[in-house]
Amino acid sequence: MPAMSQDEKEAFLADLHVGVLAINDGANGPLTAPIWYDYQPGGSLWFITGRNSRKGKRLEVGSRVSLVAQTEDAPYKYVSVEGPVTAIDAHDNEILGMAIRYLGEEQGKAYAAASPDSSADAGSGSIVVKVTPERWLTVDYSKG
Repeated sequence: MPAMSQDEKEAFLADLHVGVLAINDGANGPLTAPIWYDYQPGGSLWFITGRNSRKGKRLEVGSRVSLVAQTEDAPYKYVSVEGPVTAIDAHDNEILGMAIRYLGEEQGKAYAAASPDSSADAGSGSIVVKVTPERWLTVDYSKG
């Protein structure tokens, strides 16, 4: 299978993709869900989720998660990362930057303004989860 270099992996993960997050769910199969995320090469991957959501209730510092990002069109490419949750912090209006990343300036601002977490109480409903990618799996069929 055609693989990516480390620089290519990190650049692909940093591009705009909806990720699919997988979290251990006890005796059940993994909990998987699409999620907006952000990543800067060499840094942590991070996302926002509801503190009391199914995802939020299963996350704790030290737990391991996986996230895959992929292209939808041929030639297919994907990057899958796995690693520990390194921090869980109160949400401090990060939704604005994340919404602009995924929706653009105008729609992102409107989305963030309509978010229940846009109030002064922003930290009460959502958390920011940081993950350190340790294990990478990749395929880039444009190389084959």
